Amino acid sequence: QVQLVESGGGLVQAGGSLRLSCAASGRTFSTSTVGWFRQGPGKERHFVARITNYGTTYYADSVKGRFTISRDNAKNTVYLQMNSLKPEDTAAYYCAIQKTPGSIRSEGYGSWGQGTQVTVSS
Repeated sequence: QVQLVESGGGLVQAGGSLRLSCAASGRTFSTSTVGWFRQGPGKERHFVARITNYGTTYYADSVKGRFTISRDNAKNTVYLQMNSLKPEDTAAYYCAIQKTPGSIRSEGYGSWGQGTQVTVSS
């Protein structure tokens, strides 16, 4: 069992940066692959990035080179550093535990947090 809570969202101008945090409770966190997803108004939830228990990372093409996912198992936290933000990055951001190995679909994840809103102004 893992429970996740997202934080760090807010309003930022285009070109700015934010760091999101995904704080976890549960002793299995350190062995879990964690993903970040985002969902804009009236849109489906889409994959952003994931990180394995070993620290291997993978990113959606839309954020590659701008976003960095990392984890600190001592703090039971996964981070998403977002740089060079664009208005199209505006969305609610969620973290979740990977349930289906290798999946980048929301259906392959569980233990979703409540989300944190990121709004990027032009």
